[in-house]
Amino acid sequence: MVKKRTCIFISGQGSNLKNLIMYSRDYNFPIKINLVISNNKNAFGVKYAKKYKIPHIIINTKIKNYDKEIFLNLKKYKISFVCLAGYMKIISNKLIQKYQKKIINIHPSLLPKFKGLNTFSRVLKNRERKTGCTVHYVNEKLDSGSTITQKTFFLNSGDDVLSLKLKTQKLEHKAFPEAIVKIFRYI
Repeated sequence: MVKKRTCIFISGQGSNLKNLIMYSRDYNFPIKINLVISNNKNAFGVKYAKKYKIPHIIINTKIKNYDKEIFLNLKKYKISFVCLAGYMKIISNKLIQKYQKKIINIHPSLLPKFKGLNTFSRVLKNRERKTGCTVHYVNEKLDSGSTITQKTFFLNSGDDVLSLKLKTQKLEHKAFPEAIVKIFRYI
Protein backbone atom coordinates (compact mmCIF):
# COMPACT_ATOMS: atom_id res chain seq x y z
CA MET A 1 0.00 0.00 0.00
CA VAL A 2 1.26 3.47 -0.91
CA LYS A 3 0.44 5.71 2.01
CA LYS A 4 -0.66 9.32 1.44
CA ARG A 5 1.98 11.82 2.49
CA THR A 6 0.21 13.81 5.19
CA CYS A 7 0.72 17.00 7.17
CA ILE A 8 -1.00 17.50 10.52
CA PHE A 9 -1.67 21.10 11.61
CA ILE A 10 -1.82 21.66 15.39
CA SER A 11 -1.96 24.51 17.90
CA GLY A 12 -2.10 22.86 21.32
CA GLN A 13 -1.91 19.58 23.22
CA GLY A 14 -1.69 17.35 20.15
CA SER A 15 -3.76 14.44 21.48
CA ASN A 16 -5.24 13.86 18.02
CA LEU A 17 -1.75 14.12 16.49
CA LYS A 18 -0.44 11.48 18.93
CA ASN A 19 -3.43 9.25 18.14
CA LEU A 20 -2.92 9.59 14.37
CA ILE A 21 0.80 8.86 14.75
CA MET A 22 -0.09 5.58 16.50
CA TYR A 23 -2.58 4.66 13.76
CA SER A 24 -0.18 5.63 10.97
CA ARG A 25 2.34 3.07 12.21
CA ASP A 26 -0.09 0.33 11.18
CA TYR A 27 0.82 -1.01 7.76
CA ASN A 28 -2.82 -0.90 6.59
CA PHE A 29 -3.56 2.67 7.70
CA PRO A 30 -3.70 4.87 4.57
CA ILE A 31 -1.58 7.84 5.67
CA LYS A 32 2.00 8.49 6.72
CA ILE A 33 2.66 11.65 8.72
CA ASN A 34 5.53 13.40 6.96
CA LEU A 35 5.18 16.86 8.48
CA VAL A 36 3.66 18.67 11.46
CA ILE A 37 2.90 22.40 11.27
CA SER A 38 2.04 24.49 14.31
CA ASN A 39 1.24 28.16 14.69
CA ASN A 40 2.18 27.95 18.38
CA LYS A 41 5.84 27.51 19.34
CA ASN A 42 4.69 26.35 22.81
CA ALA A 43 2.27 23.70 21.52
CA PHE A 44 2.76 20.55 23.57
CA GLY A 45 1.94 18.49 20.47
CA VAL A 46 5.28 19.50 18.90
CA LYS A 47 6.89 17.13 21.44
CA TYR A 48 5.15 14.20 19.73
CA ALA A 49 6.62 15.25 16.39
CA LYS A 50 10.07 15.37 18.00
CA LYS A 51 9.61 12.08 19.85
CA TYR A 52 8.58 10.23 16.66
CA LYS A 53 11.16 12.06 14.51
CA ILE A 54 8.57 13.73 12.28
CA PRO A 55 9.74 16.96 10.64
CA HIS A 56 7.94 19.93 12.15
CA ILE A 57 7.84 23.66 11.61
CA ILE A 58 6.46 26.57 13.56
CA ILE A 59 4.71 29.14 11.40
CA ASN A 60 4.41 32.71 12.60
CA THR A 61 0.89 33.50 11.43
CA LYS A 62 1.26 37.14 12.46
CA ILE A 63 3.58 37.93 9.55
CA LYS A 64 2.35 38.91 6.12
CA ASN A 65 2.23 36.09 3.54
CA TYR A 66 2.83 33.38 6.14
CA ASP A 67 0.92 30.99 3.89
CA LYS A 68 3.85 31.15 1.41
CA GLU A 69 5.97 29.37 4.02
CA ILE A 70 3.21 26.78 4.49
CA PHE A 71 3.05 26.17 0.72
CA LEU A 72 6.83 25.85 0.44
CA ASN A 73 6.95 23.25 3.20
CA LEU A 74 3.98 21.28 1.87
CA LYS A 75 5.73 21.17 -1.50
CA LYS A 76 9.14 20.34 0.03
CA TYR A 77 7.68 17.33 1.87
CA LYS A 78 5.46 16.31 -1.09
CA ILE A 79 2.29 16.52 1.02
CA SER A 80 -0.90 15.31 -0.66
CA PHE A 81 -3.28 15.28 2.34
CA VAL A 82 -3.80 17.66 5.30
CA CYS A 83 -5.46 17.07 8.68
CA LEU A 84 -6.36 19.98 10.93
CA ALA A 85 -6.17 18.61 14.46
CA GLY A 86 -6.92 21.41 16.89
CA TYR A 87 -5.37 24.02 14.61
CA MET A 88 -6.73 27.29 15.97
CA LYS A 89 -6.17 29.42 12.90
CA ILE A 90 -8.31 29.81 9.78
CA ILE A 91 -6.36 28.57 6.78
CA SER A 92 -6.18 30.59 3.60
CA ASN A 93 -8.55 30.16 0.68
CA LYS A 94 -5.48 29.62 -1.54
CA LEU A 95 -4.54 26.55 0.48
CA ILE A 96 -8.13 25.28 0.45
CA GLN A 97 -8.33 25.67 -3.33
CA LYS A 98 -4.96 24.00 -3.92
CA TYR A 99 -5.89 21.03 -1.70
CA GLN A 100 -9.57 20.77 -2.66
CA LYS A 101 -11.15 17.74 -0.90
CA LYS A 102 -7.72 16.94 0.56
CA ILE A 103 -8.01 18.91 3.81
CA ILE A 104 -10.07 17.59 6.70
CA ASN A 105 -10.79 19.01 10.13
CA ILE A 106 -12.07 17.62 13.39
CA HIS A 107 -14.51 19.82 15.29
CA PRO A 108 -15.79 19.25 18.85
CA SER A 109 -19.51 19.51 18.12
CA LEU A 110 -22.20 17.97 15.97
CA LEU A 111 -21.92 20.34 13.04
CA PRO A 112 -23.68 22.36 11.78
CA LYS A 113 -24.32 23.24 15.44
CA PHE A 114 -21.76 25.32 17.34
CA LYS A 115 -19.28 26.27 14.62
CA GLY A 116 -16.19 28.13 15.76
CA LEU A 117 -14.82 28.52 19.28
CA ASN A 118 -16.04 27.96 22.86
CA THR A 119 -18.05 24.95 21.77
CA PHE A 120 -18.45 23.23 25.13
CA SER A 121 -19.71 26.29 27.00
CA ARG A 122 -22.20 26.96 24.19
CA VAL A 123 -23.41 23.34 24.29
CA LEU A 124 -24.03 23.69 28.04
CA LYS A 125 -25.64 27.12 27.74
CA ASN A 126 -27.99 25.79 25.05
CA ARG A 127 -28.90 22.79 27.28
CA GLU A 128 -28.18 20.28 24.56
CA ARG A 129 -29.14 16.69 25.29
CA LYS A 130 -26.38 15.26 23.13
CA THR A 131 -23.15 16.42 21.54
CA GLY A 132 -20.03 14.89 20.04
CA CYS A 133 -17.56 15.56 17.26
CA THR A 134 -17.52 15.91 13.49
CA VAL A 135 -14.82 15.18 10.94
CA HIS A 136 -15.47 17.21 7.81
CA TYR A 137 -13.86 18.43 4.62
CA VAL A 138 -12.58 22.00 4.82
CA ASN A 139 -14.04 24.59 2.50
CA GLU A 140 -14.01 28.40 2.39
CA LYS A 141 -16.68 28.75 5.10
CA LEU A 142 -15.77 28.07 8.74
CA ASP A 143 -16.73 24.54 9.85
CA SER A 144 -19.11 24.17 6.89
CA GLY A 145 -17.58 21.49 4.66
CA SER A 146 -19.36 18.21 4.01
CA THR A 147 -19.38 15.75 6.91
CA ILE A 148 -17.29 12.60 6.68
CA THR A 149 -18.25 11.15 10.06
CA GLN A 150 -19.81 12.12 13.40
CA LYS A 151 -19.73 10.51 16.83
CA THR A 152 -22.24 11.38 19.56
CA PHE A 153 -22.86 11.00 23.29
CA PHE A 154 -25.60 12.11 25.68
CA LEU A 155 -24.86 14.72 28.31
CA ASN A 156 -25.22 13.99 32.02
CA SER A 157 -26.64 16.50 34.50
CA GLY A 158 -23.20 16.92 36.09
CA ASP A 159 -21.31 17.66 32.89
CA ASP A 160 -19.20 20.79 32.72
CA VAL A 161 -16.77 22.20 30.14
CA LEU A 162 -13.94 19.90 31.25
CA SER A 163 -16.00 16.70 31.28
CA LEU A 164 -17.41 17.54 27.83
CA LYS A 165 -13.89 18.16 26.53
CA LEU A 166 -12.63 14.81 27.85
CA LYS A 167 -15.63 12.85 26.53
CA THR A 168 -15.37 14.57 23.15
CA GLN A 169 -11.62 13.89 22.84
CA LYS A 170 -12.26 10.21 23.48
CA LEU A 171 -14.69 10.18 20.53
CA GLU A 172 -12.34 12.26 18.38
CA HIS A 173 -9.66 9.59 18.79
CA LYS A 174 -12.05 7.11 17.16
CA ALA A 175 -13.66 9.44 14.61
CA PHE A 176 -10.50 10.90 13.03
CA PRO A 177 -8.88 7.59 12.03
CA GLU A 178 -12.27 6.21 10.95
CA ALA A 179 -12.82 9.18 8.67
CA ILE A 180 -9.36 8.80 7.12
CA VAL A 181 -9.96 5.11 6.40
CA LYS A 182 -13.37 5.97 4.95
CA ILE A 183 -11.88 8.61 2.62
CA PHE A 184 -9.18 6.33 1.22
CA ARG A 185 -11.14 3.08 1.14
CA TYR A 186 -12.32 3.68 -2.43
CA ILE A 187 -9.35 5.54 -3.90
